[in-house]
Amino acid sequence: MNVKFRLILLSFLQFAVWGAYLTCMGTYLATHGLGRQIGIFYAIQGIVSMFMPAILGIIADRWIQAQKVLGISHLISGVAMISAGLYGLQAGDAVQFGPLFALYTIGVTFYMPSIALFNSVSYNALEVNGLDRVKNFPPVRVFGTVGFIVSMWCVDLLGFQASAAQFVVSGCLGLLLGLYAFSLPACQCNKDNKAVSLADMFGLQAFKLFKIKKMAVFFIFSMFLGVSLQITNGFANPYLHSFGHIPEYADTFGVKHANMLISLSQIAETLCILLIPFFLKRFGIKKVMLIAMFAWVLRFGFFGLGNPGPGVWLFILSCLVYGVAFDFFNISGSLFVDQETDISIRASAQGLFMLMSNGIGATIGTIAAQVVLNHFVFTPLKNHADPSVIMQGWSTSWYIFAGYALVVAVAFIFAFKEEKEKIPSES
Repeated sequence: MNVKFRLILLSFLQFAVWGAYLTCMGTYLATHGLGRQIGIFYAIQGIVSMFMPAILGIIADRWIQAQKVLGISHLISGVAMISAGLYGLQAGDAVQFGPLFALYTIGVTFYMPSIALFNSVSYNALEVNGLDRVKNFPPVRVFGTVGFIVSMWCVDLLGFQASAAQFVVSGCLGLLLGLYAFSLPACQCNKDNKAVSLADMFGLQAFKLFKIKKMAVFFIFSMFLGVSLQITNGFANPYLHSFGHIPEYADTFGVKHANMLISLSQIAETLCILLIPFFLKRFGIKKVMLIAMFAWVLRFGFFGLGNPGPGVWLFILSCLVYGVAFDFFNISGSLFVDQETDISIRASAQGLFMLMSNGIGATIGTIAAQVVLNHFVFTPLKNHADPSVIMQGWSTSWYIFAGYALVVAVAFIFAFKEEKEKIPSES
């Protein structure tokens, strides 16, 4: 079977697993009395990303082939997510934070590192088949976004946005992917018999990249930009559903099918991914990262200004710029790390990138966002404030997030000094 087709299927399933719950879990939690805990459910993804991608990256670099580690991760995660979903369905409105969070945590503990492993497995398959990674990976990765969208739409149309069944859907897809991963092209492990240091043994050599100023600044700002990554995933869907308390918006498409409206963000991703090779080669990583940062400013700002009625066009614009905000950071950053690192530490370096962005950054971001929203939204909601006050609180929160993204972008302009030459294409 053609390697590109096999990687397309891998990419589709990898992100379909995530799409089943990532954008609508907040609505499920909010409608079952766990609105003030939304942030911790998203933050745990970042917390486990602080160490699990590095650990599994080390294992894949040194001992077990990466495609096998990928398969094992999805099998464990799939079982945990199905268990979380079945518990939630059985408990109904009496669902408790503890059991649900524990099962969910096991699931994301083994899902989050699979993203970095997916990158490594894909890059390896392209390389051993003599294909240019910069040219051929983005079109493959597009189908990951397609899988994410298909999964979002299925959950929406099946009526699972406010149901624990979304976790069951995710887990079943994870089991399927876990089995499929074992059939992928084998990745090499660095199993030489030479004496190695403790740092070599545990894959800590990737942290030596911090000795290179350009890479150190890149990883630090990956953390700062990672703060923005999960905010809309966690809170956009509950935000849109909040308009349902205002009669003039209650029957709008954005309220009833928030997941489908939000999926415009992922549709935009599929288009923006295809632009990455051109932008990277023409403008370099600094300008591409800056484009992503300013796109986050617009992403949050448009959310604060819009509504699902006459202002729905602002939501649509917010979704369109998300493609640039996400892809020009995540995908370009991953390719940049792959280009700048030696083959012996690539899996570990991808894990380090995940640590800084989806780990430390996303954790800080979701916890900070929850604090902001608890003050401006969930406390007034608990006190039965007027709906207009609550909606103003949402808008204020989005403006705060936009302001943060703007500060990061301006700081990056002065901090990151890129080499004059552009990232070369492997031909």
